[in-house]
Amino acid sequence: MAMTPDVVVQDLCKSYSSVKKRPGVGGSIRALFSREKTLNDAVKNVSFSIDPGEIVGFLGPNGAGKTTTLKILSGILAPTSGHAEVLGFKPFDRKAEMLRQIALVMGNRQQLWWDLPAWDSFVVLRDLYDVPKKKFDERIEQLVEVLQLQDLLHTQVRKLSLGERMKCEMVAGLIHSPRVVFLDEPTIGLDVVSQKRIRDFLKDLNAREECTVLLTSHYMQDVQELCRRVIVIDMGSLVFSGTLDELMSRFSETRRLRLTFSGAVPDLTGYGVVVVSDELSAVLAVPRAEVASVTASVLRDLTVLDIAVEEVSAEEVVRDLFTSDLAPKSN
Repeated sequence: MAMTPDVVVQDLCKSYSSVKKRPGVGGSIRALFSREKTLNDAVKNVSFSIDPGEIVGFLGPNGAGKTTTLKILSGILAPTSGHAEVLGFKPFDRKAEMLRQIALVMGNRQQLWWDLPAWDSFVVLRDLYDVPKKKFDERIEQLVEVLQLQDLLHTQVRKLSLGERMKCEMVAGLIHSPRVVFLDEPTIGLDVVSQKRIRDFLKDLNAREECTVLLTSHYMQDVQELCRRVIVIDMGSLVFSGTLDELMSRFSETRRLRLTFSGAVPDLTGYGVVVVSDELSAVLAVPRAEVASVTASVLRDLTVLDIAVEEVSAEEVVRDLFTSDLAPKSN
C-alpha cells in the first residue's frame, strides 16, 4: 500500500502586489490619481511531497521563497493559487485538528512573550494545546536537559541571548509532540557545540517519534547530518528535489585531487586548477570526466607520496549553485 504523504504541495504560487511610484514630487502627485501596480512572485509553481518520518532540507538563498512556503504550510499565509496539504488538511483553514499536530519554529521570529520568563510561556502553551500535566512535565524535563536550559527557565526572554532564545523557541514548538515540524533556521545564533546538540536532539526525536521535519538552514552541516533528501528553490521556483549526493553529482562539475609530495610542490599547470597549496601539498580541481586520466598522469609524471580523490564540499556546491547560471529554472 502506497504511503500517504504528510505534506503535499502542487503548483503552489504566492504573489504580492506593490505600487510603483515615480520619483519626485510629480511622481507623488500622479500616484494620487493613477497607481501603477507590479506583481512580485515569492513562490512560483512549486510542487513536492514529504512522506511521514522524513527529514527534508529546504535550501535556497535569501529571498528564494523558503519562509513564504513554510508560512503557507503552517497556515499563516494563504496561497495565491495552487494546492497545499498538511496531514490531509488545507493549512489556511487553520483547523484545530491540524494546528495541534504541527509546529513552526523560526529563528528570526518568536512565539515567547518578551517580558515574561520562558517558563510562563511554556505553561500557557501547555494549556493552549491541552497537554496533560504529566506528559508536559516529562517533555519539559527532556527538552530542558538536552538543550541545557535549567538555569534560564525563569529569566525574562528579553534578557536572553539570541542562542538562548532559540533554544527556548525550540522547546515551545515541541511541547505538544507535533507530527509535522517546520524549522526555519533553528540553529541560528548558536555556537558549534549547541548546534551539534540541536542536531543530535532532532535526530533522536525523529527516530523516537517518527515526526516529519522540513528544515531550512544556511548551515550545511545541519543539512548533511539531518536530511535524507533536499529540496532547492531559487527566485521562487523549484530547482532540485533529491538526495544530497544527487545534488552534488548534478551541480558539481569537478572533483578534488589532494596531492602530497616529498619535496616542494612542482608546477601543476595542465593537470587542473590549483585550489590551495602549501610547501608539500596541493589540492587540484579536476573535471569529473577527467579524474581517472589526470590521476594516471600525475602518478606517471610526478613524485607523489600520497593522492586522494575527494568530492567538493556540499557547502561549496550549494554556494556555487546560487551564484552561477548552473541552476535550471524548473525541475
